[in-house]
Amino acid sequence: MRRTKKPLPILENVTILDVAAEGKAIAKNNDMVIFVPYVAPGDIADIQLTRKKNSYAEGRAVHIHSYSTERVEPICEHFGVCGGCKWQHLNYQAQLKYKQQQVTDNLTRIGKIELPDISPILGSKDITHYRNKLEFTFSNKRWMTDEEIKSNTQFEDMNALGFHIPTYFDKVLDIKKCWLQDDIANQIRLAVRSFAIEHQLAFFDLRNQAGFLRNMIIRTSTTGELMLIMVFFKEDKEKRENLLNHLLSLFPNITSLVYIVNEKVNDTITDQDVVLYHGRDHIFEQMEDLKFKIGAKSFYQTNSKQAYELYKVVRDFAQLSGNELVYDLYTGTGTIANFVSHQAKKVVGIEYVPEAIEDAKVNSELNSVKNTLFYAGDMKDILNNDFINEHGHPDVIITDPPRAGMHTNVVDAIIFAAPQRIVYVSCNPATQARDLSLLDEQYKVTRVQPVDMFPHTHHVENVVLLEKR
Repeated sequence: MRRTKKPLPILENVTILDVAAEGKAIAKNNDMVIFVPYVAPGDIADIQLTRKKNSYAEGRAVHIHSYSTERVEPICEHFGVCGGCKWQHLNYQAQLKYKQQQVTDNLTRIGKIELPDISPILGSKDITHYRNKLEFTFSNKRWMTDEEIKSNTQFEDMNALGFHIPTYFDKVLDIKKCWLQDDIANQIRLAVRSFAIEHQLAFFDLRNQAGFLRNMIIRTSTTGELMLIMVFFKEDKEKRENLLNHLLSLFPNITSLVYIVNEKVNDTITDQDVVLYHGRDHIFEQMEDLKFKIGAKSFYQTNSKQAYELYKVVRDFAQLSGNELVYDLYTGTGTIANFVSHQAKKVVGIEYVPEAIEDAKVNSELNSVKNTLFYAGDMKDILNNDFINEHGHPDVIITDPPRAGMHTNVVDAIIFAAPQRIVYVSCNPATQARDLSLLDEQYKVTRVQPVDMFPHTHHVENVVLLEKR
């Protein structure tokens, strides 16, 4: 006979104490730590435990008795279900406070190194409509809310065009309005959805890998240009052209309309052919006197305006006079490399993705930058003693690794390269702190500047200047 699990208890009148990892808040019951999403420090709530381990538990608020003074009313109707903007219920000053705290805690607790005063975080001027890229997924089995399930109603329209529900690969929330990108993205998405339903274009079945419409990516730029990338699961020329022509008639301001036929199991488009349907195969982003060419597969910081503020911090920390050899590690499409090139003698960029390096070279050419060199390959394999001996020991290293931080081989190569200064940009202060401790014997942290790139989320960028001891 199968044992039924005993339901976990509801804890009453629990005070929410602080924020924790992954955007959740933290509470305590006796010695047990409880992680709770979508609540704010200062809330007093009844918490339904959903998972219990020896040392911690997870739960959700089922009733809030009194609200924190740091709370605001979320602006998005999808808040709490979508999972994209987990901190929309916190006022922006509180968000910045907790991001600053996250940087301080990680650098002190994990890094365990001597630190200067950490500068106040640079907030984002725009806290809505700040993203330049969003990807939407088509699904023929949309996510249903608890209320819809309890209503026992049979819904005729089960199609969705929106975002994946966190941790569910096959569950997609149908988005009515998203506040992250310019409203043109909402207009295009709703127009596509409406046309598809009217003309019976099959939304993708994620479980059974069937259907016609698969994904849609919208890219915008501060120059006012717009790229629309339609991803189909299979080719159907008549249906495809009907949809694309309809969109061009509604949105003649589309700068670049491209499409992809992706028959693979996964959604990645990096290995797929991009077909130009209308306009250019790229749009441009502008930063100071630099233009950056952005194609369907190009990486570019998703908050364009705040990326400029971030890069200004990097340039300031690098303290370039025009005579320096600079290495830009994890250079991506060479945005930072090109941004600092005017103040350097030479910039050498390294990046894992070959297509990104091709974009970096194009961006240098586009801006008549003659003093950059770019190499594609795995950082831990390329950046070795032979490479450094061939290209010269850099005066400054700028490094902007992925969330996992730097491989120990890369840290060893940096120590061998022995630059006077290292500017370390990180989207994960925890792995940054670990790497700083590895560099601590040779380098002292002299400046720390957190930057908020993603309002309403727990993510924070952090720039650290290290100088040779």
